[in-house]
Amino acid sequence: MNKLLKMENLERHYETPAGVVKALDGVSIEIYEGERVILLGPSGSGKTTLLNCLSALDSPTGGTYKFLDNDVPRDNSEMMTSFRRDNIGYVFQFFNLLQDLTVLENILLIQELAGNKDPSRAKELLRLVGLEDEINRFPGEISGGQQQRVAIARSIAKRPTLLLGDELTGNLDTETSNKVMLALVEACKKEKITSVFVTHDEGLVKYATRVIRIDSGKIISDENIVEDL
Repeated sequence: MNKLLKMENLERHYETPAGVVKALDGVSIEIYEGERVILLGPSGSGKTTLLNCLSALDSPTGGTYKFLDNDVPRDNSEMMTSFRRDNIGYVFQFFNLLQDLTVLENILLIQELAGNKDPSRAKELLRLVGLEDEINRFPGEISGGQQQRVAIARSIAKRPTLLLGDELTGNLDTETSNKVMLALVEACKKEKITSVFVTHDEGLVKYATRVIRIDSGKIISDENIVEDL
């Protein structure tokens, strides 16, 4: 596998009245194309901060970050925005679908913003996540799990290099979470997308090819998972 990104000695410190908080404290990782990585750890462990640095939503205070052998822009909001637009897809916990657009129209809008509107591909993505029969319904007319699958289809509609998610099944029950994760795995395999997801749910480990455990801003373990899906 080819290396997609590399972070070395990454730090993200925050000044507070009580002193310096080390949200990330010397994190070093390499992620390879095609991996499905889960960042696992308790609340406050630094996993979401790491995800935000991966996406260039946040700038580290120390260390280096290379993406496809190029330095990721830091402290330049315009360049960081361009990096995210060209490379990053994001699945949010709360779906963030536009309620006055149909399921299909939500996908088409993202394609249009990316400059590549393709109704046939949009329908194929919805079929991929099992929603081919719901394309003309509005988000409020489908379940939470179905809305999250729309959000997955939407996030990969612009063909991101890296797909990120933060507690994307946090509002779903176990059965629905499993359906969403199976749809996600299938979509990432079909679209050849590398993915990194944050969770505190040990039950989601089976959907990853690799699990990185984080606590107190440090990586405490990093293991590959034998895929059985």
